[in-house]
Amino acid sequence: MSPLDAPYTALACLYMHRMATSAQLHALIGIQRAERTTRLLLHDLSKEGLVASVELPAGRTKLWLLTPTGRDLCATFPEVREREYPLVAGDTVHLRRRAAHTLAVLRTHLAFLADGRARGDEYGPLDWEPEVYHRLSDQRADALIADALMRYTANGPSGARRQLRAFVEVDRCTMGSERLASKLMTYGRFLEYAPVPVAAGRRQAMAAPMPVWQRYYPVYPRVLFVLTGASRTVMERRIDDLRAMTGANPLAVRLARQVPLGAAVLEDLEQQGPAAAVWTPVAGEDLEPRGWMDL
Repeated sequence: MSPLDAPYTALACLYMHRMATSAQLHALIGIQRAERTTRLLLHDLSKEGLVASVELPAGRTKLWLLTPTGRDLCATFPEVREREYPLVAGDTVHLRRRAAHTLAVLRTHLAFLADGRARGDEYGPLDWEPEVYHRLSDQRADALIADALMRYTANGPSGARRQLRAFVEVDRCTMGSERLASKLMTYGRFLEYAPVPVAAGRRQAMAAPMPVWQRYYPVYPRVLFVLTGASRTVMERRIDDLRAMTGANPLAVRLARQVPLGAAVLEDLEQQGPAAAVWTPVAGEDLEPRGWMDL
């Protein structure tokens, strides 16, 4: 990336990911220079009134966000224009409530980004879309809201390419294990949700309606659970609970038959890379760890 692209990318990343530390933005932009270069860039964008920093009380973490002016500018960028407006600096109450989870989701993205760059795959800072919403009925509140959707293209040694998509759920072990496992039911509902149009004629009503997910994806994305924030024992038990759900609930059972499902620990992704054998299959008898593309 050239230095001229860096400001544009930094702004687009803040629009897409809502908030980030200077170190995270440095990793997102991918400039092959010292992190100080990114801090100077943020200082310049701050002087232009496009970004602002907010310091959180816990650990005195400094986060960077868009200002209203920066938000309005980024809304015109073609890469992110379909996204809703993100948080803006000054909304500190909302920021503090969301920061821990948002940063954990961003850490997960950065693990995939570093691994993709090292492997020579096609995966950039904006190929990770947080908070993807899909309705599950005519009620807006009845919906699947994935922590993130990842679009990843793997380049094989012989020129073969694989276009992969994944829904990603980041679990900081703050909710009950049953609630985590129930997300498999939600993904199962989305797999099967196929409403019949209200104005459908008799012939159309007799035909099997198309599942909604096929309007958005050529193949149903795999589902990846990433755990952090607890002891290894606690996280392994939560993965066991996910596996139990795929053998007990009919929606989860049918999902597991058609969609690759896996779970891993965030710290393992950061240390070994997501392509390493750190993923436990959430369904089936084979518990051998594997890379996320091999689930």
